[in-house]
Amino acid sequence: MENRLNYPKAAPDAYKAMLGVETYLHSCGLEPALLHMLKLRASQINGCAFCIDMHWKDSRAAGEPEHRLYALDAWRESPFYTERERAALAWCESLTRIAETHAPDEDFALVREHFDDKSLADLTWTIAAINAWNRMAIAFRAVPGKYQPPKR
Repeated sequence: MENRLNYPKAAPDAYKAMLGVETYLHSCGLEPALLHMLKLRASQINGCAFCIDMHWKDSRAAGEPEHRLYALDAWRESPFYTERERAALAWCESLTRIAETHAPDEDFALVREHFDDKSLADLTWTIAAINAWNRMAIAFRAVPGKYQPPKR
């Protein structure tokens, strides 16, 4: 596979704006492990190989146990996730599949039990952002495998 287009170079201001959203999300107060998990799950649903590779590596670098990553696509049947994580994952799936789900009231009510206004807005921005990144990476065939997490 080859890149179709170097989108950061083609539209640098848009790319910088997206990086600004990411910078905000990394400092918004939500747990980094949860953010990585949501980004990985949305990327699995969307079939974005580049982002799956990136967020798997980021999760592992942040100390996420492998068994939780392996079971992520079957989180509903796995005992490895908290109720808060389950609510966030359900919300993530609903928003990632928005054309099918239209963000049902049941999923909103569930996530609302675990997140206040700010954290729910931040959670939703995280899901919106990864879905945008997935679309860019898939559209322009970002090649997975070379990404390495930043050194801590």
